[in-house]
Order: sequence, then C-alpha cells, then structure tokens
Amino acid sequence: MARYLIGIVIFTFMALAGTESTSYTDSIKEWQEHRNAGLRKPDSWLTLVGLFWLNPGDNTIGAGASNDFVLPKHSAPEHVGTLHLEGEKVTFRKAGQSAPKPLSFDDENPDVIEAGSVSFFVIKRGDRFAVRAKDSQSPVLKHFAGLTFFPVNPALHFQARLVPDGMKIPILNVLGKTDLEESPGVVEFTYQGKVQHLRPIYEGKTLFFLFKDPTNKDLTYQAGRMLNTPLPVNGIVDLDFNRSYNPPCTFTPYATCPLPPKENYLPFPVEAGEKRYGKGHVELPAT
Repeated sequence: MARYLIGIVIFTFMALAGTESTSYTDSIKEWQEHRNAGLRKPDSWLTLVGLFWLNPGDNTIGAGASNDFVLPKHSAPEHVGTLHLEGEKVTFRKAGQSAPKPLSFDDENPDVIEAGSVSFFVIKRGDRFAVRAKDSQSPVLKHFAGLTFFPVNPALHFQARLVPDGMKIPILNVLGKTDLEESPGVVEFTYQGKVQHLRPIYEGKTLFFLFKDPTNKDLTYQAGRMLNTPLPVNGIVDLDFNRSYNPPCTFTPYATCPLPPKENYLPFPVEAGEKRYGKGHVELPAT
C-alpha cells in the first residue's frame, strides 16, 4: 500500500533531531512544531478539496457545474480539461487542446496538473483510479487552528522487543477496501507491569503502527492514530508514543486512510502524542 509520506517526513525529522544536543522533552517539542509547520504548507493534507473516482472513458474536470468533477469555484477555470481512463492508462487533455498527455500515478512522484490555485493528480487504490485535488487557497488551511498534544510522558517511550514472524496481514481502509501488508512480526513491551503487543507494517524505511486505545472515545481521534519508528536494531524497536499523530482523515474527507487492525487495540489509555483536532475535524464512525 502506498501511503502518505507523512511517516517518512516525520521519521526524517526524528533522525535530524537526534543529532542535536537537546533534552528528550525538547526533542519532542521540536517534533510537535515540525508537525504543525508541515500541516501549514500549501500542499499539505489541509489543502485537499476533492477525491474523484474515474469512470472508464472521458471524465471532464473544472469549476463549472457541467463537469463530471467539479473543482472549487473561483479557484480553477470553468473547464480545465478531460481525463480519460482506458484499462490501466490515464491521459489528460487540456481544454482547447487536442493532444492528450499520459499521466503517471506513482504515489511518490505523480504527474501534477495545475489550474489556478488548484492542482490535481491521479492515484490508484486497489483496482480503482481517482483524481485527488488540492487548493493552496483552501479555507481549511486558512482556518487551521494548530494541533494540541498531551504533556510529554517519558513513561510511554519504550525500548520494545520485536518478535519476528514475517507474515502478511489485512489492513482495511476507510473506503472499505482491504490490502495485504507485510509485517515483520509483533512488537512487545511492558507497561504498568503488563506485557502489551502491537503489530507494525512497513512504510519506507520505518515501522508503521496503526493503533487504537481508550483515549479515542473523547481525547484522541476516534478512528485511531499512527506512529512511525526506526527499523529494529538488534531486535529492539524505539517505540515512542509521544510521537504518535493523527491520520489525514482527521482533517479531510478526501483521504483514504488505513484503519488499525483488531490486534492493535491497546487496553490502556495512551495519553501521549497528538490529541484529537478540535474545530472542524472530520468524524468517522468508530470501528
């Protein structure tokens, strides 16, 4: 599954922060500031304004109501062009032009079409293709109130042990689709005298954890949170819940977030990391 590069960016910052001679609390505060700053960028998840599923054949896109895919008014031209889906091939023909352009849907480096303050690109999820649109002038971005975090809690930072088994596990996303993802094993740690387990999958050169806990009822995002860690070193995983963060679905209905597997429901409240985003956050049914 290609994901969001969120974890990769956060992990890169973790590695950079580790080179500074700062205290543990200072390093977490720096991570929090980096997280806030990232969401304020003009291409962040807060700029998403559409997720349009392509139908075979022609799909028109623009701000005009007659288009198949309607972009925000005043942000894009009335008619931007036509996307054409044929099998596994997607092309784009700009309005007023006859020559179509093939579009890459590589998640890490897609071909981006710009139209006014809007940009859009093609993604593939399972066997379906969609257009994801962003607007650098998005009201959601303009009114972003910033994130809130629990106080830094060193007791929720663990040197956990990886129990390898190398298997694939099903990961459900908010669209109801399931992907099989490679998991290196179970990560084991002890908290308040009880052994706990979480199963990660891979995201780039990190372990990617999707987890739920009792704070999801009112303090944190109800569908669960995410956490990236460095890959294990000699079987040890640096598992720090103070670096846990909300999925993109917290901020926008146009993301295709994965959901925590059942075995990643922790029985104790994880009062560390990012809290539920307040004003204007998107609600999803609890799973």
